[in-house]
Amino acid sequence: MGAVSSRLPVFPWDKLEPYKATAAAHPGGIVDLSVGTPVDPVPELVQKALTAASDSPGYPTVWGTPELRDAITGWCERRLGARGMTHQGVLPVVGSKELVAWLPTQLGLGPGDTVAYPRLAYPTYEVGARLARAEYVAYDDPTELDPAGLKLLWLNSPSNPTGRVLSKDELTRTVAWARAHGVLLISDECYLELGWEAEPVSVLHPDVCGGSHEGIVAVHSLSKRSNLAGYRAAFLAGDPAVLGELLQIRKHGGMMTPAPVQAATIAALGDDTHVTEQRARYAARRTALREALLGHGFRIEHSEASLYLWATRDEDCWSTVAHLAERGILVAPGDFYGPAGDRFVRVAFTATDERVSEAVRRLG
Repeated sequence: MGAVSSRLPVFPWDKLEPYKATAAAHPGGIVDLSVGTPVDPVPELVQKALTAASDSPGYPTVWGTPELRDAITGWCERRLGARGMTHQGVLPVVGSKELVAWLPTQLGLGPGDTVAYPRLAYPTYEVGARLARAEYVAYDDPTELDPAGLKLLWLNSPSNPTGRVLSKDELTRTVAWARAHGVLLISDECYLELGWEAEPVSVLHPDVCGGSHEGIVAVHSLSKRSNLAGYRAAFLAGDPAVLGELLQIRKHGGMMTPAPVQAATIAALGDDTHVTEQRARYAARRTALREALLGHGFRIEHSEASLYLWATRDEDCWSTVAHLAERGILVAPGDFYGPAGDRFVRVAFTATDERVSEAVRRLG
């Protein structure tokens, strides 16, 4: 156990526990805006699909049913503008966090190989490199990285935690750079359907990739768009050569999406109405919290997409966490996402309308 723990950083959320206790002691109860976990109901048509498939006694396949692959390819073409999608270019996975954490290992990376990710980023990119015993490096501009030994380049647009959206030109330039240097590019696009002040673009869009998916893979999740975090429903789309190799590895590892979840995913990807309705809920919460934070003396940077506001009072992030905890509001310190975030906090708007209204009242 000691060897494993020495390879990994301290689990960041454990450090937030004392502040959570302070916030929970507030007379009006805690308003937890620290984690981007859905709180609204799972869409009814998705629940019905899950229930209808509940009598699934046999093993599911790692690749998923043909109907699931049809649903994924159809969604990629309709929503991402991707062209020429085939079943060989998609792969269901058991939630996107599992994929991020184990992808370097599954790709065979190890000592001497390097994984790169944004300077401000989801901590699991680093964890994945550590689990594989690979090297890792954070970047500001991926095209300025040293390509020697670089095997895996993570993009994340819209960004967690900042909500920043990479432009089509930035994506195109990075795809071209990665291909020129033989670096596999994986684009985490789990917040793509949650653009507010910008329209996120996928690396699979022909204007970005030139109509070819060679050397690129996009990661998508139903956790945010469809309130399915509890279902662990996600998928990869992109280079068939990369996904074919991963399919074989995941078969050996028994990494199968449960059959009822596959059925639920088909229903969710085939319906845009529930996504529009959920976006409207988040838009209202975002507007309310944004105005309240600005009125309370915060400055908000980026945040043009995703489920978070990247906010600062120009002080150490833990001082801000403490300040808000005294008001019964829990947020995530920016340094969870890298040292460059040490003067920011990430404020999620994935709380109920009632809790968001209470946060607004306390900030006022």
